[in-house]
Amino acid sequence: MRKIILLILASTKILFAQVETDNIRLNQIGFYPDAPKIGIVIGATSDIFHITTINLHDTVFTGTLNAPKLWTCSNEQVRKADFSSVTTTGTFVLYVPGIGYSSQFEIKPYVHEEIGIATLKGFYFQRASLLLLPTWAGKWWRAMGHPDNQVEVHPSAASVQRPAGTIISCPKGWYDAGDYNKYIVNSGITTYTLLAMYEHFPEYFKSLETNIPESNNNIPDVLDEALWNIRWMLTMQDPNDGGIYHKLTYPNFSGFVMPNRAPSTGRYVVQKSTGAALNFAAVMAQASRIFAEFQSEFPSFSDTCLTAALNAWNWARKNPNVFYNQNQVNQNFSPPIQTGEYGDWSFQDEFQWAAMELYVTTRADSFINIVPTLLNTTTDVPWWQDVNTLGYYSLAHHRKHLTSVIDTTTLKQRLIDLANSLRDVSTNSAYGVIMGASPGDFSWGSNGVAANQGMVMIQAFLLTGDKSYLGTAIANLDYLLGRNATTYSFVTGYGDKAPLRPHHRISQADGVWEPVPGLLVGGPNPDQQDGCSYPSNLPARSYVDVWESYASNEICINWNAPIAYLACAIEAIMSPDGKPNAGTSVKKSDMIPREFMLEQNYPNPFNSTTSINFSLNHPQVVSLKIYDLLGKEVDTLVDQELKVAGDYEINFNAKGLVSGVYFYLLQSENVKFLKKMILIR
Repeated sequence: MRKIILLILASTKILFAQVETDNIRLNQIGFYPDAPKIGIVIGATSDIFHITTINLHDTVFTGTLNAPKLWTCSNEQVRKADFSSVTTTGTFVLYVPGIGYSSQFEIKPYVHEEIGIATLKGFYFQRASLLLLPTWAGKWWRAMGHPDNQVEVHPSAASVQRPAGTIISCPKGWYDAGDYNKYIVNSGITTYTLLAMYEHFPEYFKSLETNIPESNNNIPDVLDEALWNIRWMLTMQDPNDGGIYHKLTYPNFSGFVMPNRAPSTGRYVVQKSTGAALNFAAVMAQASRIFAEFQSEFPSFSDTCLTAALNAWNWARKNPNVFYNQNQVNQNFSPPIQTGEYGDWSFQDEFQWAAMELYVTTRADSFINIVPTLLNTTTDVPWWQDVNTLGYYSLAHHRKHLTSVIDTTTLKQRLIDLANSLRDVSTNSAYGVIMGASPGDFSWGSNGVAANQGMVMIQAFLLTGDKSYLGTAIANLDYLLGRNATTYSFVTGYGDKAPLRPHHRISQADGVWEPVPGLLVGGPNPDQQDGCSYPSNLPARSYVDVWESYASNEICINWNAPIAYLACAIEAIMSPDGKPNAGTSVKKSDMIPREFMLEQNYPNPFNSTTSINFSLNHPQVVSLKIYDLLGKEVDTLVDQELKVAGDYEINFNAKGLVSGVYFYLLQSENVKFLKKMILIR
């Protein structure tokens, strides 16, 4: 939304109109009083900028823009507005004469705590096999979907003990992304990151509550959330040989319907793979040492995780080159599988990561001796296909308790060298961020790259105490929250200009205008694989906020994890006592039960007939009407009191109507929901 403020300069009696402008890009949430504060200005003719109150009446700081500099990633000449010296708390805007003013932002302690909670809470909204109640989900409550207690063994995963068609139970876990499938490989780096949040900052997370059903137990919420996925991962291990199924999936992606409307059957566990086994082994080894602290709450769970890790490790050593090649699977087995592949062609990094996690947990040198070149390999910003740096994080965190088999000096220097190379990019960047350090930064899931870059900087700060690393980490969080060439804050529900239409089935089908909050979208991707219309093909600007854009606007758990880590780690470091704000409560302004929810019709587009589904949480008078593009009512499907709460499915026959766009409106006395559907004959 663009606001207009009229300023009257009394001395000249001249009327000026100033507008909120996209030509000023900054963190739309805010800044810490004693941390860097940078805004980016495009097209400024004046050298002066001001930090003012939101009505532009009171100026708290006046500064000078730096010289213009080209950011090749967006082909923009930009100028920095540095107001780091401002320590006054309050709500402000950055105003540049002749340009306008920025989104409003706050300067205050604990400024990113709500973002940290929201991005961590995003995992709760991704839970499978669970009814999300209004108490914890607010207006995004939903029925349980995908119990996954009747899952078939796909022919590619068949064994003597578990032949094709065997039914197994694999409940819980997180939906991986905008779809309803669950993948072990991507769960690896994701679950590791949540566990690392607690392992690296235990005092902070012991006090941080995210308003989930487990919030009142004796386990930190971040570990309760990780447990939801760990328990699913454990079900993906074949107890007969220790191997791990690569994924649990439909043969094809489901339609844009709510989880409870998607088929509950026809789901498979698919081929075991070396990559899945090693991701599993690493996470279970990490979980074993962390949950050893909670033996009274989870007796023997630590031992269960370690046994599972060792069995998966042994399977991987016996089967070191079992790749998941979906084309090959589909040539040999039926039904064909068309969902996310998460394939990999080298397992060296996975072997290293699993060995490091098992070594840290068991202190057995043999795991490191198996990979003797471990500290001679390259470290890089981790992602799901390159994970050995995660093991470096664990070794570095436990460096004071390692055996002599690890050269801790070399270990630290590897991570510091990586951080230095990224910090140098940020220092020289026109935007003051790491993004653009390599050509691959802007690709599928580029926002996950930015968050993981920030996580590298946190590790360097923890190793050295050098605040320049912390400042660089904060800069990358600034990037994700608005200091970027798209002008978006990339977290749903947070910022003046946040994504409204992510590629996320629940957000598009739940009947709530606002998307599920706390989800990080993929971000700029110049490859544009989805064929949508983008505003630019320049790397840093190649983003579009439409649900069809799975290449730039999908959400994914392995992107949410590092931004949650980044925001919470910065909060823990910036907090005076290393704990959350004692006065903070989870934002509940939207946590109210809704009268009903309306789902996207299915199929859509449709030919002649389609189904419209909605749910009532109590009996009420309801109308459901169809309108054409001009607003003319063309049909009434429901207009009566429905005396039973629950789920309703209404079939609409478009007989006599021509192809085109139509709308269906569901309303009661107090609430209205409107959705669009397309008729194609």
